[in-house]
Amino acid sequence: AVVSTQSGHYGREEQKAVDSQSEQVVDKYNEILSEKIQKKKDDHTYRVFRVVSRDATKFPYAVSRNDSGFNEEVSVWCSNDYLGMSHHPRVVDSAISKIKEHGVGAGGTRNIAGTSHYHERLEKRLAELHQKDSALVFSSCYVANDTTLQTLGQALSAEIFSDKGNHASMIAGIRNSRLPKKVFNHNDVGHLEELLASSDPDRAKIVAFESVYSMTGTMSPIEEICDVAHKYGALTFIDEVHAVGLYGSTGAGLAEERGISNKVDIVTGTLGKAFGLIGGYIAGSDSLVDVVRSYGSGLIFTTSLPPPTMAAAIESIDVLASKEGQELRGKHRYAYTMLRNKLIASDLPVMECPSHIVPLHIGDAEKSKQVMEILLNRYQIYVQAINYPTVPRGSELLRLVATPRHTLPMMDYLVGALNSVWKELDIPRVYNPPQ
Repeated sequence: AVVSTQSGHYGREEQKAVDSQSEQVVDKYNEILSEKIQKKKDDHTYRVFRVVSRDATKFPYAVSRNDSGFNEEVSVWCSNDYLGMSHHPRVVDSAISKIKEHGVGAGGTRNIAGTSHYHERLEKRLAELHQKDSALVFSSCYVANDTTLQTLGQALSAEIFSDKGNHASMIAGIRNSRLPKKVFNHNDVGHLEELLASSDPDRAKIVAFESVYSMTGTMSPIEEICDVAHKYGALTFIDEVHAVGLYGSTGAGLAEERGISNKVDIVTGTLGKAFGLIGGYIAGSDSLVDVVRSYGSGLIFTTSLPPPTMAAAIESIDVLASKEGQELRGKHRYAYTMLRNKLIASDLPVMECPSHIVPLHIGDAEKSKQVMEILLNRYQIYVQAINYPTVPRGSELLRLVATPRHTLPMMDYLVGALNSVWKELDIPRVYNPPQ
């Protein structure tokens, strides 16, 4: 008897030998990969995705499965749904109505049946929000950053100057561009100028940085960076992911709040945090956006976001640009300020930062995981521990976020739980920033 395959005919014994060889190959690589995973577990940086099912009727509460296998209600202190817009009635109603009208999918890439009039409306609205000529929507801001830095950098054959604290998506785009790069110390305008001054004056340049840094909560000196960049003929690329919706009179971000939107050449943002949906975007000059649209593989070869998401995003942007949005931002500012003050008054190691992100330093991967587990299982508080590679080793932290719906009694309960856990695990209460 023989066994027929695409590549020929084998006798049963031959087939057994082929199958055995295949298994040996797979086993060999599985062993290598298992060693990689074990290394992550040994240094306490292995990631377990905690199942947390949010309840839109009880924000910021959710249902989590505890270690005993039972579901229980927990308060969430680490969500990027900063203002609770994911369940705003106008946003939800818009999405539901467009699902009934258009279905749940986009149907293709932007070039092949995947562009609706909602895409055009959203991009026009985003351009208006950031006071730019044009905008372009992506499936996420990771893709937007990666694609734009890679595509624009290559189109200009530019040298790229990157803040040391930049997000992985920006680092990926710079790396994928295969262009020369220089990294300046975090928020260090003097160091940036040194690097720019030593570069080829005739070569195109891009200075890439963020407005609000997602883990440490630091804010960049936007105007100073832009002025130095333009002095040496560089374009400015700013990631406003953790600022859009939260800062500025219309929610356009930190550059708007500081009255310097005109100094930023390229802005990237997300629909997936303060706006409460999913997706990312860029805004800039007509030619800049058109180059990315025409050459960016991360846009060209990706299925576009569906019409219900686009329509709901427009609704969310409009809400946050209105008086209601201004009131929400005021309540948000009050909430995170109160949380920070309560943590500081309790002598917990709050990392100094001016933004809505409140980081608590731990500095130990194993203990950060223990803190998270104790808070969840004993106190029904969910806050994700942040470990390497998101932050450098020795900089492990809890990244706390207070929304307008986190009450003062909830904060007091959180602070009391943190105090107990800090004492139990003997975690230092003094944060000494790295020099």
